[in-house]
Amino acid sequence: MRGNQVRLNSGITMPVIGLGTFSFQNDRETTESAIHMAIKMGYRHFDTAKIYGSEPAVGNALTEAILNGTVKREDIYVTSKLWGSDHHDPVAGLKKTLKNLDMEYVDMYLVHWPVKLKPWSRYAIPSEDEFEKLDLENTWAGMEKCLEMGMCRCIGVSNFSSKKIESLLDYASVTPAVNQVEMHPMWRQAKLREVCGDHKIHVSAYSPLGGPGNSWGSTAVVDNPVIQSIALERKATPAQVALKWGLSKGVSVIVKSFNEDRLKENIGALELKLDDEDCLQIDKLEERKIMRGEFLVNQTTSPYKSIQELWDDEI
Repeated sequence: MRGNQVRLNSGITMPVIGLGTFSFQNDRETTESAIHMAIKMGYRHFDTAKIYGSEPAVGNALTEAILNGTVKREDIYVTSKLWGSDHHDPVAGLKKTLKNLDMEYVDMYLVHWPVKLKPWSRYAIPSEDEFEKLDLENTWAGMEKCLEMGMCRCIGVSNFSSKKIESLLDYASVTPAVNQVEMHPMWRQAKLREVCGDHKIHVSAYSPLGGPGNSWGSTAVVDNPVIQSIALERKATPAQVALKWGLSKGVSVIVKSFNEDRLKENIGALELKLDDEDCLQIDKLEERKIMRGEFLVNQTTSPYKSIQELWDDEI
């Protein structure tokens, strides 16, 4: 990792702080104005997904910034994600995403979850009759096709356990460049980081603050007394400490806020210095995964009958 960029196994560099654009009430104007503010502050990595419903807003704001000369397309890094309903045809899925974004390519295209859904499935929380038999080998071949066709510059995965990474590598011609997973001081992903590191797969952290402000999120990370006392000592905020801890582990962080002060605070984490003692204290915190994926588990149609199966006991 050099400065605020990381070089991926594909040879492409990616900014280590990304702006996440999932919000429960996806209000296009709020999203667009947050992106404009973020660009002015130096954010260059923007993370979206088909299921977030934010692709049109992200595309619109970035196109506007490119047209008015604020940034060049090649200086911006855009990540989007394949939803389960497009697993049967990632090329068609990415074509829809590019149409939504009004762009010729994305920089990174990720398999959002290791879950295949019926093509007509529309919602983030699928009903029982929407699950299909998982066929990651075919899905990954479709992702490789997207890469070959120049519709994206890198391909990767999201929410994959160590075991799912290992089994993907059995048949993948292209190694994923990234595995984007939940990671923060209270869910540190030590084993997964080691496995991904062995295969030169970069780990990207979503909910690097534990997802406060999301319906499923928690303030446990920013409220943690250890994080708070380090923040006090370093004249920083708890959010900056949590983000810098992630960056110090060599991961990139996708942090979601549409609030001007928070946007500034989050990117300010790049300037913070933590010492070994700070990191040792954080590495002793009790762990609990916040995004557990229960909505993808059922006894009848899901490939996963329990959350232990979904995460291969990494929970």
